[in-house]
Order: sequence, then structure tokens, then C-alpha cells
Amino acid sequence: MKNNNIIEGPIWKNMLSYFFALLLGAFFQQFYNTIDAVIVSRAVSSDALGAVGGSAAMIVNLFVGFFMGLSSGAAVVISQYYGAARKEEVEKAVHTSIALAMAGGLVITLIGVLASPWIIRTMNTPIEQEAASIIYLRIYFLGMIPNLVYNMGAGILRAVGDSKRPLIILVISSFFNIILDLLFVIGLGFGKRGDVYGVTGVAVATILSQLISAVLVMAMLARSEDSYRLTLTKIRFDGQLLGKIVRIGIPAGLQSTMYTLSNILIQAAINGFGKDATSAWAAYGKIDVLFWMTMNSLGTAVTTFAGQNYGVGRYDRVRRSAREGALIALILTIPLSTFLCVFGEFILRIFVKNEEVIRIGFQMIRFLAPFYVIYIGVEIFSGVLRGMGDALFPMIITMSGVCVLRVLWILFAFPMNRTLEMVEMSYPITWAVTSMLYLVYYNIFIRKHKII
Repeated sequence: MKNNNIIEGPIWKNMLSYFFALLLGAFFQQFYNTIDAVIVSRAVSSDALGAVGGSAAMIVNLFVGFFMGLSSGAAVVISQYYGAARKEEVEKAVHTSIALAMAGGLVITLIGVLASPWIIRTMNTPIEQEAASIIYLRIYFLGMIPNLVYNMGAGILRAVGDSKRPLIILVISSFFNIILDLLFVIGLGFGKRGDVYGVTGVAVATILSQLISAVLVMAMLARSEDSYRLTLTKIRFDGQLLGKIVRIGIPAGLQSTMYTLSNILIQAAINGFGKDATSAWAAYGKIDVLFWMTMNSLGTAVTTFAGQNYGVGRYDRVRRSAREGALIALILTIPLSTFLCVFGEFILRIFVKNEEVIRIGFQMIRFLAPFYVIYIGVEIFSGVLRGMGDALFPMIITMSGVCVLRVLWILFAFPMNRTLEMVEMSYPITWAVTSMLYLVYYNIFIRKHKII
């Protein structure tokens, strides 16, 4: 194993280097999603934007989020074994993980393609956006196997401390996606044929770029000379390692699912305010993602640092990973929130032309962005706990603090004052409660397990 900066040297410096590569990768991933949104909104319509970024996006996040939570179990197992230089276990875990991605992708494809119409209608999607939402969702699900294979492969690379090659793949696939968007929606004229055709062009471009990503990451793993090398003929389940991956991954997957289910309830409430609010929420989501991709990248970095150091028994570095990760998050979040509050309206105009949609979207930004700082504890402490192999109690905390509380808010508090502000208030309240719960549990965990 090469010199490992994750278990050696200054944590903050190495974490920042690792984090920025992850963030740049997340940026390119969101970059082509943003290009999708801009092209759909300007070359098709704001209703098409609502179809791509509204109910359909929530459903995609539900299924993909569950699998990504499950695959985080694989990343934790691989990072711990890799940090401890247990090469045989790393090899078995890699091949089991890819087998899991392929099998999971097939199952999600079948469920998604069949259930898409029922799901979209159940979510109270505006009638103007219903047909386009269904076709977008069905096409997206057809590309689920390469989607999950890429994400699993990239997760393997990141688990062993390699955040640069996943970035290279994302840069390549992002440019392919943009070129294909322009070709289908504008060059071939799909956008001029109506919402359904325009959304179809964007969806096809997306799954083709995901296929390119999957092929590239598989090739990189196959060409590796390290213990995580992938051999196609060895892709199969190892029962013992699959069990360990599932024990860590299932709670994380359920946590992600419950989180997304609560967001689907939020989306349904937003849909009740009409198509302008739905389109504004979709446009806000394209801006809001700046914060989420920053926190998710930092959470992945913290999980990897905690996992490898925990695996090699360097518990002091596990605790320092939590402290220094939280400080980095704070330093990044405050200026980002300020930037969005000041320039949010200008950014919204990149996505939409409708003045009412812009007005509603800017209100959403000004209401929610100042509260981002209270979410930091959720991402950092859950990342460290996952890295140490604890997934059950983080799931319970998230389900209680975010999911259950958010559902109760929408079911009982929102009906007493049916305004957008009441829907939006569900976010800062649940972030604050969950961050406090994580802080308490993290301190209990490190004392109980003598991580001191």
C-alpha cells in the first residue's frame, strides 16, 4: 500500500485536499444537472423544469438515496480494511460491492419503470407537469444499473483515499452530458415539440453520460495494481462481507429513504400552492444544492478519514477528524449562506424567466439559507459514526429528528397556517433538533467505546 496521507500527517490539510477533489467532482455532477435545468427551462418551459426538478427528482432521490446509503456500508468496510492493510478482505469487498450495484440497479429499474405513473400522480403533481414527469422518471430508471455501478466504483476509489480519478470521470461525463443535451433538445429540435419531447431529450442525455461514467470507473478499477483491483470474472457475492456491508449499509439506506420520504411530503405540500411554487422549489433546489454538495463532500471526507484511522486503531485521529471537519464546515457555510442571500435572485434568473417564479424562489432562499449553519452537526457527526461502523443509531436519530418530526410538522402544524413559510420552517426546526441529538450521541459513543 502506498504512503497513506489519511492515516498520517496533518488532518486538516489532507482533509481539505481530499475534500476539494470531492467537491470539484460534486460540482461537475451538479454542473451538468444545472445545464439540464437551464436548457429545459429556456429551450422548453418552466413546466418542464418543474417536471425534471420536482416530483420526478424526489423519486429518483428516494431510490438512489437508499442504494447510496447501502453502498456507504461497502465504503466503510473497504476503508477500514484498506487502512489496516488487509488486502484479501479489500479484494473480496470490492467484488461484492460491484455485484451489489448491478443487482440493486436491476431491481430499482424494474420497480421504477413499472411504478412511475402511479407515483407521480400520488404526489399531487400539477397536471401540466404530469406527463413529462412520468416519461423523465421512466427513462432515468432505465439507466439505473450504470448509475449505481459508477457511484459504487467511485465510492470504492474514495474509500481508499483516491478522490482525483472520480473527479476526472465526472469532468468527462459532464461535458458529454452537455453536448448531448444541446444535441437532443436544441440541435434535433426536441425542445420545440413540447414538454414531453424536451424532457425526453434531457433524460436520454443523462443516462448516456452515466453509462460513460460506469465504463470509465470499471476500467480504472480493472487497471489498478493495488488490493482494490477489479477482475470481472470475480464479481460475485461473498456472504460474510455482504453481511457486514448490509449491517452497516441498510440502516444508512433506510435513513436516506426516510429523509427523502419526508422531502416528498414537503414536495406534495409545495405542489398544493400551484405550478409557480413547484417550479420555484425546483429552481431553488438547483441553487440549494451548492450547500448540500459542499456538506456531502465534507461528510464523505470525514467518513473516510474516520474509517481508515479507526481501522488502524488511531482513535485520536478519529476524534480530530470530527473536530477539524466541523471547523472546516463552519468556515465554508457562513460565507456561502451570505452569498446566496445576497445574489440569490440573480442566480434564479439563470434558470427561469417567469417573474412570479423568481419572486417565490428568492423568498425560499432568504428564508432557508441563514439556517444552513445549524445542519453542520448532522453531516459531521453522522459521517464520523459511519466511519466507525455505527449505522443503526444514526438511522434512529435521523428518523426521529428529521423524518418523524418533519412529517408531524406537515401533518399538524402546517394545516393551522397554510403558507409557504410554514412548509419551509420544517427544515431549520428539524436540523436543529437532529444536530443536538447527534452531538449527544457522538459523545456517548466515544466514551462507551473508549475512543479517547
